[in-house]
Amino acid sequence: MTVHVLVIGGGQNAEHDVSLASAAAVAAALRMGDHTVTCVTIDREGIWRADGIRAGVSAAESLALVMPLIAQADVVFPAVHGAPGEDGALAALCALAGVRVVGSGLRAGALGMDKWATKLVADAVGIRTARGRVISADDIGDLEFDDVLLDGSRSGGAVVVKPVSAGSSHGVALVREEAELLPALRAAARLDRRILVEEVVRGREIDVAVLCEAGGIRWAAPPLEIHAEGLFDTATKYDGTARFTVPAQLAADELTGLTRAALAMFDALGCGGLARMDFFLTDEGPVLNEVNTMPGLTAASQAPRMFAAAGVAYPDLVARLVKGAKVPGALGP
Repeated sequence: MTVHVLVIGGGQNAEHDVSLASAAAVAAALRMGDHTVTCVTIDREGIWRADGIRAGVSAAESLALVMPLIAQADVVFPAVHGAPGEDGALAALCALAGVRVVGSGLRAGALGMDKWATKLVADAVGIRTARGRVISADDIGDLEFDDVLLDGSRSGGAVVVKPVSAGSSHGVALVREEAELLPALRAAARLDRRILVEEVVRGREIDVAVLCEAGGIRWAAPPLEIHAEGLFDTATKYDGTARFTVPAQLAADELTGLTRAALAMFDALGCGGLARMDFFLTDEGPVLNEVNTMPGLTAASQAPRMFAAAGVAYPDLVARLVKGAKVPGALGP
């Protein structure tokens, strides 16, 4: 039976272009199989764009006009990275409409997008994270470098500054001296009024992707290692200078530890569909960096590369995500 999938791309955030690429790749892959695909784009101003939606409408009007497309779809595939969208907003819309949706529900999306909340969940299930603190954007004018340094830090007087809720490393900076602090805080504040300051963790950067199949079976793909000079920031992610090794070369105990931690976070957050867990692998074991409940989804993106290494080709991965879609509960995955 042909499945009608509504693919949503774009979004009102700094990851707009990346989301467009993911949505286009997903739509193309689905059209190769037994799927009918309709595409909708959320533009940078929050206006929903689709055939038949006239120019000049407001965000609310455009959403009202696109609701029949959501109602007619068997499955909604929200290939939107960042907030609003990946934070559970689109899953909540589908839950209210009673439509099956690919990926995590409201709770997991909201917790996964909030890096501070993710830390609290990780701590509760015994997974290490970098020590850090949250600073309000309203307070940055009164801060000095010593105010943000963490007592007992082993990072040599350096800290990482990042927005609490943003993706693709937008607004992330390594601060080594006082002159760099205020510009870094201001850059992060342009994306979120809450700013996370963390100690620098020294270790290998290893990603683990987890897939929840139809029926609830979830499993982790072979991990991927990121090789980059310095901070793996937005520019490095997309300028081609970073190198990836998949499967990552790991000892048996390292692989076991990373896989267990990734599955534990997937379960603790209540994730669904596909999620990517980013770790630092240190001498003391894995340290969770962040969680992506809707990671990049082109064939060249990190999560699809990991599943390709497990023998799951990109079109098959996308089809599995659609097959596993369900109507999310108000607070469930």
